[in-house]
Amino acid sequence: MDLDVLFIGTAGSAPSAARGLPSLLVRRGGDRLLFDCGEGTQRQLLRSGVGLIELEEVFISHFHADHVLGLPGMMKTFALRGRERPLTVYGPPGLRTLFRALQPLVGRTTYEVSLVEVEPNQELGRDGYRIAAFETMHRVPAFGYAIVEDERLGRFDEERALELGVKPGPDFGRLHRGEPVQGTNGEVRPEEVVGPARAGRKIVIAGDTAPSEMTAAAAHGADLLVHEATFSDEEADRARETSHSTARQAAELARAAQVKLLALTHVSPRYAGPDLREEAREVFERTIVPRDFDRVEIPFPERGEPLHVKVESGRTTG
Repeated sequence: MDLDVLFIGTAGSAPSAARGLPSLLVRRGGDRLLFDCGEGTQRQLLRSGVGLIELEEVFISHFHADHVLGLPGMMKTFALRGRERPLTVYGPPGLRTLFRALQPLVGRTTYEVSLVEVEPNQELGRDGYRIAAFETMHRVPAFGYAIVEDERLGRFDEERALELGVKPGPDFGRLHRGEPVQGTNGEVRPEEVVGPARAGRKIVIAGDTAPSEMTAAAAHGADLLVHEATFSDEEADRARETSHSTARQAAELARAAQVKLLALTHVSPRYAGPDLREEAREVFERTIVPRDFDRVEIPFPERGEPLHVKVESGRTTG
């Protein structure tokens, strides 16, 4: 099952020539989940090569303008194209109030729109994974989201099953799913041929936040933590005043949470990117500062580490 994160917009509160406003797309198999929708997101999707796909679910971290103003235009475009597939938008309490204000801009839609105000620690079950909302520390009610896959079955020892006289075919599947079957010399139990359950993958998207114990807890052991770095360490006071984070603070949190890869976003136009990356790497080496349209591929743990794929030439880096 393929899993990756496509960075649609990586800027902070204002766009730059190189970075659009906050938005990212998580792709797992055939599922497409959009997190935040800053102004210009629909055009960024078109520029990315993904296209303006008929997203079924959008998750909003909080209601500051740079995270939501792309929604009315995108929804209007969907209606102009005659979309029929329902759309569900998730966000903190206050989502319905926001949409009442946006209604004159969106107008009538050709599709059903469902608004779901999620609660802290609420989990949304999906096929093979879940999406968990958690509170972050910002100037307004704000959530981060953790995408957590279910545990996978342990490795099946086909050679050992054959030695025990299990016939290849349906009995292999039953054994792997936890059912005993008959072998040459009697019953064969699953634990004789199936290894321990294997962990799924985890992505944590923190949104806008000051360093937070809740974020660290949610991100523990994550394959990828996407965390803001609005300021450098020189402006730590400003970060504290505005409930944002510095690159160093994000790295300290990633180190404490034992994540595999940290991606810094919400980059202010005052920074080029490498300066934030170097500050963070003094604390946590596995740090990247992706640009728009970069992506991170996340293989299963036994197949390797998360991989940063740069859009410029498709080169990869750790």
